Amino acid sequence: MDRTAKAEWKGDLRSGSGTISCASGVLSNTPYSFKTRFEQGNGTNPEELLAAAHAGCFSMALSLMLQNEGLKADSIQTTCTVSLEKEGDGFAIKRSHLALQARIPGASQEVFERATNAAKEGCPVSKLFDTEITPDARLES
Repeated sequence: MDRTAKAEWKGDLRSGSGTISCASGVLSNTPYSFKTRFEQGNGTNPEELLAAAHAGCFSMALSLMLQNEGLKADSIQTTCTVSLEKEGDGFAIKRSHLALQARIPGASQEVFERATNAAKEGCPVSKLFDTEITPDARLES
């Protein structure tokens, strides 16, 4: 299974701009620029898209781990924050933080933590990242 996206950039780093599109059409010539990446502006940026991918993948992986425990979530809400930091002459993604709130009928804290850790390790996007992944999971009753 392959998924495809493309980006086009025009100009130099600071004053240039680009667009990002994906085959599904959910992103279609979506703008991105230096301003949307390092300041504030209208459009997206690679780190925001990585955060969305990690939050979505982790939530799905957690639902599988819960299913393996005989549980089904009423709600899994994951907010991912990807941290881009200065490193030497460039930048590096240093952390992906997953803030999770889940409502899972019948789940004990122990089972929830086990499923959360398994999801963190098993999520394909987690496996892609070469960075620290820090989950902060809260089980709601």
